[in-house]
Amino acid sequence: MADNPVRRDAPSGRVLTRERKNAVEWRADSALVPYDEAVATMEARVAAIREGTAAELVWLLEHPPLYTAGTSAQDSDLLLPTRFPVHRSGRGGQYTYHGPGQRVAYVMLDLAARSDHGGPDLRAFVRGLERWLIETLAEFGVAGVRREGRVGVWVERGGGQEAKIAAIGVRVRRAVSFHGVSLNVNPDLSHYDGIIACGIREHGVTSLAGLGVKATMAEIDQVLRRRFEAVFEA
Repeated sequence: MADNPVRRDAPSGRVLTRERKNAVEWRADSALVPYDEAVATMEARVAAIREGTAAELVWLLEHPPLYTAGTSAQDSDLLLPTRFPVHRSGRGGQYTYHGPGQRVAYVMLDLAARSDHGGPDLRAFVRGLERWLIETLAEFGVAGVRREGRVGVWVERGGGQEAKIAAIGVRVRRAVSFHGVSLNVNPDLSHYDGIIACGIREHGVTSLAGLGVKATMAEIDQVLRRRFEAVFEA
C-alpha cells in the first residue's frame, strides 16, 4: 500500500478567494531547533494564518538527532528505539530521521486561498512539494525523480538501485498546511540505521554530500527560495 504523506484534520467549512494579501514570509534558523518547540511554533502560526493575522510561512531549520513517527508508522520499523528521541508526530507518513546536516523546510500555506475552487487540493500540493525539491536538486546537478507509490524524491544509483534524498510529510488543519519536507545535504547517514525510513526496506537513503555535491546550507536555502517562488508563486 502506498504511504500517505498527508494527514488532514477537519475542514473549516470556509470558502476563501484566491487573493492573498501578504507575501510568503521566510525564516531561517541557524541553531538546532528542538522538535517539540518547532511543532508548537507551527501550530500557533497555522492558527494565526487561518485567522488572517499572520502571513504564510516557510521555515528553514535543522533539528538535533531524532526520529519522528507519522500517522502511518509501524512499530516494527523502529529498529533502535533508544538510539535517539522518538516523537509521535501528527504529520502523514511513517518513520523518518531529522538531524544536523539535513535541511528541514516547514511549509505553512493557506491551501484554500491558493485553490481555484476554495478548498485545499492536497494531491496538487504534494506534487508541488516534489517538484520544488526536484528543481532544487537539478540546480546542483542531481536528477531527482518521483516514484509511484513512494512519496518523496529519489535518485538512481545504477544497477536498479535507488536511494531517497528528500522526504515529505505534511498535515493540513482547517485548510492550512504545516510540517513539510526534508532534504539530506550532509547528515550522518548512519543515523538512519535505527529505522526503516518511510517503511521502505528495499531502498536506502543518500545525501548531496554522498553524491559528491558540496553545498552550504546558505546555498541550499537560496535555491530553495528561488525554486519555491517558481513553483508556488508563479
